[in-house]
Amino acid sequence: MAIAVYSFVRITEMYFKLPPNENLDYFIFCGTITGYNFVKYAGVAKLHHKSLTNDLKIIQIFSFLCFLAMCYYGCLIDFKTLLLSLPLALLTVLYAVPFLSGFAKNLREISYLKIIVVAFVWTGFTVLIPLFDAGKEGTLSAVFYAIQRFLLVIVLILPFDIRDMKFDAISLQTIPKKIGIDSTKKLGVALLVFSLVLEFMSSTEITVKSPFMLFFFLMIIFLMRAKINQSKYYSSFWVESLPIVWLLFLLGFHNF
Repeated sequence: MAIAVYSFVRITEMYFKLPPNENLDYFIFCGTITGYNFVKYAGVAKLHHKSLTNDLKIIQIFSFLCFLAMCYYGCLIDFKTLLLSLPLALLTVLYAVPFLSGFAKNLREISYLKIIVVAFVWTGFTVLIPLFDAGKEGTLSAVFYAIQRFLLVIVLILPFDIRDMKFDAISLQTIPKKIGIDSTKKLGVALLVFSLVLEFMSSTEITVKSPFMLFFFLMIIFLMRAKINQSKYYSSFWVESLPIVWLLFLLGFHNF
């Protein structure tokens, strides 16, 4: 997951011809590991804090080390950029920590809000913050690009939501649960087509268009093949790795 987010950050830098900002890139990378493990394991650790398995203890130690690294790199980036990241970090916390309905619900448990929050946070960290840090956040291309990233992340989440239909609580109304798997796939394709239009509106260089087209078709293939009873690594590895593949395509075309 963190490598996918890092790939999205590097893609943004390449699209806008920004020099790699290693301190910011590593801050986002370490922050992603910290935030993801917090969201995924905070509830489990709370319930079993006295009898944590060795694997979970290792994850906690690793997450703490990543948190320290995040703090270190956070001290090296611009203070205004750090301030901009705080609301996104707060959303990540509220995604996992119950604070609604008498502290019984978190953002993840509100219908349709789960996918919006995740897409917004990913877009914030992989587009808005790098462009803000470079002073290029106010351009029309940046707006188109941010909207496109938001839509792409939503589509990336859909195979996960399809997979989790048999695990999610009845009260958690995800898109596949509400409109069905076939309609979800049609919605995903429509969002991808719109993202393709935005691609041609925001960029003109063949070195970025061609890699995006390859990524675009891979996204459609993995979305259309998604199902409830998918293999263990279908979403958690193959779908998650698509941003990494996109970055490799970009690097390949730039070095060609």
